[in-house]
Amino acid sequence: MANWTLDTIAWDRFDASKVDPEILRNIKAAALVERNGSDYGIYLARVFADDPQFMEAVDTWVVEEVQHGMALGRWARLADPAWDFDGAFRRFREGYKLPLDVESSVRGSQAGEMIARCIVETGTSSYYSALKDATDEPVLKQVCAKIAADEFRHYKLFYGHLRRCLQRDRLSRWGRLRIGWGRLKESEDDELAYAYFSANEPADATYDRKRYMQAYARRAYPLYRQTHVQRAMAMILKAVGLQPQGWLNRLLTRLGLWFLRRNASRLAASGA
Repeated sequence: MANWTLDTIAWDRFDASKVDPEILRNIKAAALVERNGSDYGIYLARVFADDPQFMEAVDTWVVEEVQHGMALGRWARLADPAWDFDGAFRRFREGYKLPLDVESSVRGSQAGEMIARCIVETGTSSYYSALKDATDEPVLKQVCAKIAADEFRHYKLFYGHLRRCLQRDRLSRWGRLRIGWGRLKESEDDELAYAYFSANEPADATYDRKRYMQAYARRAYPLYRQTHVQRAMAMILKAVGLQPQGWLNRLLTRLGLWFLRRNASRLAASGA
């Protein structure tokens, strides 16, 4: 269990004058995704039904993920008292569904699922680290620091179980790379786009995945610094079975920064 709760956040330090309205839009979206952690718990319980050791850890993970959503949602309500957090969450769940009726991992194996989980925790830990460093609002900075620390710990949890699963599933390095790359590409699927739409758009708006993914990305990409990208690349390389440090990390960090900066400028110019 994480060593913090909603009650340990210094909510009384909230400073409305330091709220960035662009960051606020993404925080609202992130709150919905995190709060939906219980559905991921259902999915993982079906995939790992034969692994009580892992499922005990997942139960704690779900509680922490939902807490992330509640903390972000509470902060967003401080920044925008008119925002209907519960209503936005209902809208998100009505329009975005996880595959909860599966009998096995959509990644092909339990080891593949662990790799995908590592990639997700890499993305969240780096994103909340970037948010923490980008915001001047003291409560959001504290919340993001707590969440980022949890997500780094979650990565270690999934990586530890990945090593155990690999002893049985024996994925090739190519197989690990394929799954890792596939999960990275899914970062632009409907989940974040629909969360952004549900959190920020009026009830009569029409959903457009590309439009709302670009809107989210335009506000997220500029937040990243070299340290965030470098650490994320090390975590990805480790998950897919490659050396996390060295020339490959340096190359991918440069490419990652180029991608983020180029697309941030392009999206800003297009008014996404």
